[in-house]
Amino acid sequence: MTVHWVRVMLAACLAAAMPLALQAQQFPPPLDQPSQPDQAPAPKPAKKKKQARPPQTEQAPVVNLPVDPDGQPPPPEAAPAKRGKSAAPANTVACGGTFAKNSNHLKLATVYGPMNVTFAEVDGPQNTKLMASVLYPKDPKRHLEVLWNNEAARSDTSLVVINGQSTWTGPKGLRLGLPIAALEKLNGKPFQIAGFDQDNAGAALDWQGGALDKIPGGCKVSVRMVPDPKVPEEARTAAAGKVLMSSDAVVRAVQPKIAEILIGY
Repeated sequence: MTVHWVRVMLAACLAAAMPLALQAQQFPPPLDQPSQPDQAPAPKPAKKKKQARPPQTEQAPVVNLPVDPDGQPPPPEAAPAKRGKSAAPANTVACGGTFAKNSNHLKLATVYGPMNVTFAEVDGPQNTKLMASVLYPKDPKRHLEVLWNNEAARSDTSLVVINGQSTWTGPKGLRLGLPIAALEKLNGKPFQIAGFDQDNAGAALDWQGGALDKIPGGCKVSVRMVPDPKVPEEARTAAAGKVLMSSDAVVRAVQPKIAEILIGY
């Protein structure tokens, strides 16, 4: 074979190989092979970790609250009020306010309610009858009598009387049933008392300058005491005389207690 034919055959082989080379450049490699073998494959996304469930807390039991007629639950209970200084008893007579010198029947009715105040006859000294404004006339425990200087207008306080079974208290803590030793202690010293054979038996006559002699508000207080019904008759007979002292042995022997409190102007 001559050199010329060798060249012709080589040219033919090259011509036949050219389309295959061009086809290899036009079509990308298969999908299972990377197009750029020099680059590392992209990392796979990390798997998400399962979040731990928060610990279950014990639920409070369901309480079925009572419902009012309108279908609304009752309001929550109010927090207890803080305790402050103890308030004065509601049924206390002081020489001011409702029982001041310039008080009247209308003021009593305004404070205690018109249904709880009436104007009626009350017992006076030596079996007499007097007109007075009476608080709680049907309740022996809250019964209180107020007499007026101007009876027609029912004004200008004259006398406030605590008697019977009343639980009202007067100035300085005076109350019915208080024994003479406790009364003397309130006064801070012995006082004069009428003998138990007098018309005003057992009445406090003079506080001798003690604590009950001058009451804030300008009023005066007096009490009437009665002997203990259990003491012998001889002891009551011995506690006789126009004026005695609360510290006298004959007075202490009859064990007197307060049966009536008078607060006047």
